[in-house]
Amino acid sequence: MKIGITGGMGSGKTTVCSIFESMGVPVYYADVMAKKILISNKEVKMKIKILLGEKAYYKNGRPDRTFIASKVFTDKRLLESLNAIVHPAVHHDFENFYIAHKDKAPYILNEAALLVENGSFKRFEKLIVVTCPEKIRIQRIQKRDKTTIEVIQKRLQNQLPEEEKIKHADFIVNNSGEKALIPQIWEIHQKLIK
Repeated sequence: MKIGITGGMGSGKTTVCSIFESMGVPVYYADVMAKKILISNKEVKMKIKILLGEKAYYKNGRPDRTFIASKVFTDKRLLESLNAIVHPAVHHDFENFYIAHKDKAPYILNEAALLVENGSFKRFEKLIVVTCPEKIRIQRIQKRDKTTIEVIQKRLQNQLPEEEKIKHADFIVNNSGEKALIPQIWEIHQKLIK
């Protein structure tokens, strides 16, 4: 099975996925792979330069993430256009990952922040949503990214509220610290392997 796993920025998706991995579940990290695709996929690079200009990439071929973020997180149309370039390439890459791992595990996780926002959650048999109060998420993001609350709040505005994501969830992992993670994940794992 193909299982989607999502949650808002700072909800702890990576932590949850690492626990699934320790149980032998292959995890495709869509956001990490998207960053690699921005560097390695020539067609994607060309389209991004057309969309955002040559400044989107340094001379060494690496994307200028600060420049790209400054453009797309203040203009919803540009963000949608960028996603329309990157998401199909990531989807194709996931299909290759799935083919390589499908015979080794009962299910494969695809971790991505925007599965509900872009409608791609419909491609999966089940959806896991990792939840956490926004206040805690902002603290985590600030610590992780060393950025301001204003920048974080702009990014969060481009994501659906947790309540909307939960409406599509087959399973919910509460990562607020109120409940232990491993028992929650073990219970989901047991349901998925049956």
